[in-house]
Amino acid sequence: MPRLTGGQIIARTLRAYGVDHVAGIPGHGIWSVTDAFLDDDSRIPFHQVFHEQSAVHLADGYYRVTGRPMAAVASIGAGASNTVIGLATAFSDSTSVLVVTGGPPTHMRGHGLLQELDRNNANDFPKAAEAVSKRHWVATRVEELPFILHRSFNSMLTGRPGPVHVEVPMDVQAESAEVALHDLAPRLPAGRQYPDPAAVDRAARVLHSARRPVLVVGGGTITADACAQVLALAERWQIPVVTTWNGKGAFPEDHVLFAGSVGQTGTVPGNVIAASADVVVAVGCRFTDWSASSYAKGMSFSIPPARLVHIDIDPHEIGKNYPAEVGIVADAAPAVQAVTDSLPEAAPDRSGYLDELAILQQDWERRLAGRRDSDRFPFTSQRPLGALRKALPRDAIVVVGSGNTQGAVKQTFPVYEPRTHLTSGGFSSMGWAVPAALGAKLGRPDRHVVCVLGDGDFLMTAQEIALCVTGGIPVVFVVQNNSGYMSIRGGQRKLTSRHIGTEFNRPDGEPYSPDFAALGRAFGLASWRVESPGELEPVLRKAIDSGAPALVEVPTDRDAAGPWTPGWWDFPVPDYITDERQDEYRRIRADEQHL
Repeated sequence: MPRLTGGQIIARTLRAYGVDHVAGIPGHGIWSVTDAFLDDDSRIPFHQVFHEQSAVHLADGYYRVTGRPMAAVASIGAGASNTVIGLATAFSDSTSVLVVTGGPPTHMRGHGLLQELDRNNANDFPKAAEAVSKRHWVATRVEELPFILHRSFNSMLTGRPGPVHVEVPMDVQAESAEVALHDLAPRLPAGRQYPDPAAVDRAARVLHSARRPVLVVGGGTITADACAQVLALAERWQIPVVTTWNGKGAFPEDHVLFAGSVGQTGTVPGNVIAASADVVVAVGCRFTDWSASSYAKGMSFSIPPARLVHIDIDPHEIGKNYPAEVGIVADAAPAVQAVTDSLPEAAPDRSGYLDELAILQQDWERRLAGRRDSDRFPFTSQRPLGALRKALPRDAIVVVGSGNTQGAVKQTFPVYEPRTHLTSGGFSSMGWAVPAALGAKLGRPDRHVVCVLGDGDFLMTAQEIALCVTGGIPVVFVVQNNSGYMSIRGGQRKLTSRHIGTEFNRPDGEPYSPDFAALGRAFGLASWRVESPGELEPVLRKAIDSGAPALVEVPTDRDAAGPWTPGWWDFPVPDYITDERQDEYRRIRADEQHL
């Protein structure tokens, strides 16, 4: 057996397990790991970010387009703590990321050495990581590392995906031992988790009795590579399909059976069809408040009286927010296939139901066109999205920031293939999109990757656009600039008629904004600011066709409407608001079905 340091064990194992990229900042607490990435037999490309949060987001974006995990590394203390938002985002959205951080040397724990959190307990950082990771480990001996590493990959790659955290004390990284590195294949289960046949039969009977069924497709459908099976079930049984935040892309949005998205910023057709369904078949969906309109009856869903067939790999999600007539714990692909195979060949006549959907879609398209095709300047949130869709090929990857842009893309920008729409859904982290787009391009260098986000979101991790130059990663960034956190301002104004801390202004009240085009050029990107409606599409095409890192600043009207809100979001109205807003809140709150 070879004699290897802890750092060498980590580097060799990651390479053997198929990790193609590592991102991070090599602070002093992780030196003995990062040094090992320079060895010929464990060399892995290392991407130097400018904030450790971005390293995890970058790995998150990589996983979402490839289905393969990437590693992020960080130092002890502040470096490790900076990974928490990245871990939380991946944990919320069920994406696999390996985060390796340094830790205090085992012989120094509790002494309060540089960057140790020791006020309550010696070396307390792992407690923070525990709350935002699927599993976490603290290595105490070099000999433990081969076991910890294959366990971490087993955790990431089986069942419901999620990030894992491994803390490796500085002395464990540096010390050596004679160890056997473990092959990964014998440490992973073979095959998929198939559904209980009795549950499948019950689900088929429920679906067979439906007059107005709907398929609710979540991000788990994409993770499980079950999109083809969902499409086959929808077509075989003529079922309209709605998608959640992370389910966008699981079903082609130009398909006649696509109804739209559900939730507060879903679409009118999506919410109407889902809310009026008598049978709801949910696949890889956890029914968050955003996608379920905070469970207000009749807004996005009516469960009950609608009957729910819930398919999910995680039994924790079944029955959590809605009672399930049939709960199927299984991998989505074989479960959906089994239900389809259990149905009769001939679908019922749903012509009236589908005609209703077609009318809803026509009305919705007319509403979209008013903002998407508007020539007002500065632009609406939707106008650049229509131009961008025309400029991009069908299989391009769009990475979307939080706020108004996130909702506008959900409603306005059609997506046709899985893993081509990425957004931080459940945690909705600002600062996620820029590094996630870099990870997406690393994972799919053959695809166009465009990052669309607001100026407030962009400014949280804008420095990472430097990686486009230092790493040769040609991403196009479209920054919708409205000089503030306008999604937050809109919510404040709706709730209380006032706002605070959301506009970027000079002391005299005039809007303030950096020159984003100049910023992009300063970082080495080809950059433009769109100055009129006629320039929009030509500039976007120029940036996309350049094949180089690029930035396009798109002035967006502060008061131009963001996304529509055909659903509801439970945000309590302060008691000192006594007008109709309080009455409406209490009325809708009384109809929530999750209690």
